[in-house]
Amino acid sequence: MPEPLIERGEVWLVGAGPGDPDLLTRKAEKLIAAASIIFYDALVGTTILDLADPGARLMPVGKRSGRHSRDQRTINELLVGAALTGGRVVRLKGGDPSIFGRSAEEIEALRARGIPVRICPGITAANAAAASAGISLTLRGQSRKLVLVTAHARAGEMLDLDWRALADPAATLAIYMGKAACRQVSDRLIAAGLPAATPAMVVENASLPDERIVRTTLALLDIAVASRITGGPALLLIGAAVNPVDLCLTDDNMRNSPMAMLSTIA
Repeated sequence: MPEPLIERGEVWLVGAGPGDPDLLTRKAEKLIAAASIIFYDALVGTTILDLADPGARLMPVGKRSGRHSRDQRTINELLVGAALTGGRVVRLKGGDPSIFGRSAEEIEALRARGIPVRICPGITAANAAAASAGISLTLRGQSRKLVLVTAHARAGEMLDLDWRALADPAATLAIYMGKAACRQVSDRLIAAGLPAATPAMVVENASLPDERIVRTTLALLDIAVASRITGGPALLLIGAAVNPVDLCLTDDNMRNSPMAMLSTIA
C-alpha cells in the first residue's frame, strides 16, 4: 500500500499560484486532495478549494489589505493545534509560500513544537503577470536582474526601502502589494535617479478571467492605478523589460497628454 502523501501530524505549506487553477503544480493539486484540513488565504479561489476532499475542513485565515481575519500568531496556533491532533494539514498560500508569504513565522512556530513542516512551491504573481502581458522579466543587455519587493507598510507609515539601490536601470522591479503605495513608489524612485519615462506596468488579478493589464510609465504610475485599476490585488512591474507597446516615452508627451500614455489590456 503506498504511503500517504501527507502524514498525520504533518504540515505542508503549499503554493496555490496566482489564481488560475491550471497553474497549480501537479504536486500542489495532490496535496490539496490529500489534506484533512486546509487553512487558506483570502486570494485562494473556490476553483482551487474545490480540489479538496469532500470531507476535508476548509478554514479561511486570509489577510487582505486592511481586512485581517486572523493575526499571524493565531494562524500559527491553529496550524500547531491541527497538527497535534493528528490532522493532515495543508496551509494554502497564494503564489509561492516563500515569497512574501510569512512562511518563516509559521515554520518557526511548527518546528518549535516538533511538528514536521514541508514546502510545495508555486508560481508567483510576477511570473504570471509577465506571462499574461507577453513580456520577459529580464532583457539581455538591459535588464540583468530581477528584484522582488513588497510595498506593504502599516497605515500612515512611509516605506522603508533602499530607493537608491532599487533605482537601477539595469533591473526589473516586481513590486508586490504596491497599489496603495504607487505614488510613493514613483516619487521615491524618480528622486533616486530612475528616469520618469521608465516603462511600467500594473497587472490586476493576474491569470484570472477579470485580469487587467495597464501599460504606462513610472511618472504616471499613480494615474494608471487611480484611473484603470479597481479592487483586485495588483502587481507593479517597472523597468526596460516592461517596454510598453506603441508608446512614445518622452517627458513632453507625459506633460502634455498624460492619459495618452496609458494603454489597457483587459
